[in-house]
Amino acid sequence: MNHMKYWVLALACVGFAAMAKPIGPYPSMHVSELPDSLKAQWKIVKPEMTEMSHCAAAFDSHTDGEKMAWHCSIYIKMSAEGERRAMRNCEEKREEKGIKMPCKLVEE
Repeated sequence: MNHMKYWVLALACVGFAAMAKPIGPYPSMHVSELPDSLKAQWKIVKPEMTEMSHCAAAFDSHTDGEKMAWHCSIYIKMSAEGERRAMRNCEEKREEKGIKMPCKLVEE
């Protein structure tokens, strides 16, 4: 019976690990690819960011702010959750604004 408890525990751990696994990998872009206005936003939020923080962006224009979507998850405890939140919120803004480019995580 003790072996059965260990198997159940092991399967439960594997199940929880599978659920916690990030959905990604998400597409990404380098900060140098951002339009100037989004680079300015990056410079503002960068000092607040930790290794768990993530930003996502999408844009159809380098000059029209209405054709840009941007979201950062800064105060977050898990990197994968930061990625998911940044991408989810960016996608919501992208759809609202009718931006064709998909959201991508911003990397340095």
